[in-house]
Amino acid sequence: MIKEFKLPDLGEGLTESEIVSWHVAVGDTVVLNQVIAEVETAKAVVELPSPYDGVITAILEQPGTTVEVGAPIIAFELADSGDEAAQPAASPKRVPTLVGYGADPESSKRPVRRQRIGVAAPEVPAAVTTTTLERPRSTPPVRKLARDMGIDLASVRGSGANGLITRDDVVGAAPATTVPAGPAVRQPSGDAAREVRTPIKGVRKYTAAAMVASAFTAPHVTEFLTVDVTASMDFLERLKASRDYEGLKLTPLTLVAKAVCVAMGRQPSLNSRWDEANGEIVTMHYVNLGIAAATPRGLMVPNIKDAQLLDLKGLSTALSELTATARAGRTGPAELAGGTFSITNIGVFGIDAGTPILNPGEAGILAMGAVRRQPWEYQGQVALRQLMTLSLSFDHRLVDGEQGSRFLADIGAILADPAMALAMA
Repeated sequence: MIKEFKLPDLGEGLTESEIVSWHVAVGDTVVLNQVIAEVETAKAVVELPSPYDGVITAILEQPGTTVEVGAPIIAFELADSGDEAAQPAASPKRVPTLVGYGADPESSKRPVRRQRIGVAAPEVPAAVTTTTLERPRSTPPVRKLARDMGIDLASVRGSGANGLITRDDVVGAAPATTVPAGPAVRQPSGDAAREVRTPIKGVRKYTAAAMVASAFTAPHVTEFLTVDVTASMDFLERLKASRDYEGLKLTPLTLVAKAVCVAMGRQPSLNSRWDEANGEIVTMHYVNLGIAAATPRGLMVPNIKDAQLLDLKGLSTALSELTATARAGRTGPAELAGGTFSITNIGVFGIDAGTPILNPGEAGILAMGAVRRQPWEYQGQVALRQLMTLSLSFDHRLVDGEQGSRFLADIGAILADPAMALAMA
């Protein structure tokens, strides 16, 4: 029996994905939940597990092709088990949608997997085989880079945590004449060669559409506040010297994240959304704190779920994990969904202030600028102090000027004197 597997809905209402690579070929025998392909949505690179046990009879879409959700991408020949169930894509409960999720078995059999001569076998979960076939540890973007450069990852030694192969490892393993492959581009000739045209797709396409929709839907207001954060910077140094915080990465972002969560309890309108369809304002009593991250795939805003429940240790750990995952290209749709308020740290680029655009569906976003030593009035005299400028943009449909101003002032008060967090909590 031949069954086609249709590209599943990978979440967040995304309507299409690009086939990045196939891990199988026609004639291969695969088992349930074996990774068969990598696809790139507008938000993340996702590994697709097989929904069946069977033999690959056709690959219907080639790498680099953008495919609509619901379109067939691969065909399987299944053992005749009498199961005439409908194509699994028609039933969301039976289709894997994210990395780590599996499909319900269509067959209890586990066919012996054939290997083509001279071709490395795709990864097989240890739970369904007696022989562990382990591929080198790396992330999907790094594996794609290695394929584009013609480098066998088995010959590359990983310098990352627990032997993880990084982008730098792959580039370093390339011959001197090899040029790392970037996005697919059209290279003109002649005088026009001074220009390079890059297709608008993936994260860039999604981000552009989302920012335009946000800018022209929500009436933005931006307010600025310069704060003397000398006490906060001293506080961070004391924490770093404390045994309780040994090994943790403590930065101004850690304190700003905590200050936002505390201030949100006093001004809940900043943690709301405008539900146009139902004519309602929805106020959340939890904070899914988005952190804007610049990644090789473009701007992403993964969020820390229930950030209001975390202390400084928890926030420090969560921020470190979020950043590492984003930079490695492993952020999944679940981490990008459901944000309620965002922070963008433009200070790491040496920028003092800006007018950030709201993440769609959120009422506010805070930009934190660089910490600089500047002359400032302190205890009646001019002294060199450490200053930071905060820029708060908010949706004026949801947040009045008074509420936005008080929220920003509360954050500033905590950063000027961290002990104020105790008084506000």
